[in-house]
Amino acid sequence: MAAEKPKSAGVWPTVKPFVNGGASGMLATCVIQPIDMIKVRIQLGQGSAGEVTRNMLKNDGVGAFYKGLSAGLLRQATYTTARLGSFRILTNKAIEANDGKPLPLYQKALCGLTAGAIGACVGSPADLALIRMQADATLPVTQRRNYTNAFHALYRIVADEGVLALWKGAGPTVVRAMALNMGMLASYDQSVEFCKDNLGLGEAATVVGASSVSGFFAAACSLPFDYVKTQIQKMQPDAQGKYPYTGSLDCAMKTLKAGGPFKFYTGFPVYCVRIAPHVMMTWIFLNQIQKIEKKAGL
Repeated sequence: MAAEKPKSAGVWPTVKPFVNGGASGMLATCVIQPIDMIKVRIQLGQGSAGEVTRNMLKNDGVGAFYKGLSAGLLRQATYTTARLGSFRILTNKAIEANDGKPLPLYQKALCGLTAGAIGACVGSPADLALIRMQADATLPVTQRRNYTNAFHALYRIVADEGVLALWKGAGPTVVRAMALNMGMLASYDQSVEFCKDNLGLGEAATVVGASSVSGFFAAACSLPFDYVKTQIQKMQPDAQGKYPYTGSLDCAMKTLKAGGPFKFYTGFPVYCVRIAPHVMMTWIFLNQIQKIEKKAGL
């Protein structure tokens, strides 16, 4: 009985995966933020990656690449904390129910789907603030909301549109998160096994290779939902107060009719380049955090 006490002593073992997940996601976001900013502007129709980069440097300087960073960090502190923490709790429970045996791929995918939905529900307000802050600079001066930081954006959204507006576009956000986490987590675990068992790669090469494969599938599965989500969240009413889309399905059908299926993959190269490094660095940071905690006896 005494040997079981360290596992249940205090709340740290329970909150640890949430803290570690959020911290690793926030560190990765600090590096990826400029690429994310370029991706959003491409989706808003401002040109290619090169054109967007040149215009941002010319008009707003280097600081333009980090506009919305506070919202990005807030999103990771909520979304990634919830999804990675939930995923670890779910997988641990599933392994216990499986008598300690490794989980089959479909069970990992189900855990990823569930964790993605939980994280998206928690992080949707911060995600909306991030999109609004990034899109604000692209609007005409008279239509800009001039958010100063993520908390100001959240305050303005609540004051102008009501509390429920914080979850505007939450439907596609949840679906997108489920698709992303299924693609990311399932393919990552399978790639790690392949790199180690079949290719005999070392730890560093395995992380780089598996996270790249994971990032590609995460991007391929989630970008169509991300595109619809972005269009819904940044839309504004016209002079008659009518919005361009009535909902996610309406947005998807109009987009399909106007530009075909490949329209949903607008900005895919930049999106994929952003997702893969973020996945890789999130796992690397997470591993480093766990090593530090182990040395500290936490």
